[in-house]
Amino acid sequence: MQELVDQARAVVKKNHLRWTKQRQKMIESVARYPDRYFNIAEVDQYLRKQYPGLSHDTIYRNFKEFEKLGIIELRQQDDQMQVKYSCDSTHHHHFICDVCGRVQEIQMPPIDKEFFEKQLPGAKITGHRFELHGVCAECQAKSLQ
Repeated sequence: MQELVDQARAVVKKNHLRWTKQRQKMIESVARYPDRYFNIAEVDQYLRKQYPGLSHDTIYRNFKEFEKLGIIELRQQDDQMQVKYSCDSTHHHHFICDVCGRVQEIQMPPIDKEFFEKQLPGAKITGHRFELHGVCAECQAKSLQ
């Protein structure tokens, strides 16, 4: 975990941002389990116990900044914003286990943007997200025991 925190600190400082105790705690909270998404509300609750003056807006704003820097990944799941430590800096997709919540990186062939843009006259596609959901091999093995 400490290696991930140190990597995040280096990225923050390289981008001329301050490395505060609160930012460190934010990173530590997601770096403990880098292969899981957490609801920001859970992280918010944990951080605000440590730092009662810390607002939800500050936490959310910092996570958005960390996302821009490639330190964390954000996603919307139902009506909840979720956060996890970033896998790496290359474009990738995820398989998410519905039982244990573990996130595994998967690769896909390139998406043909032109194919989709033809279906959306006048639109320009700037990105995409793709997730597979199911039950991982470990959880399936446990269910058979």
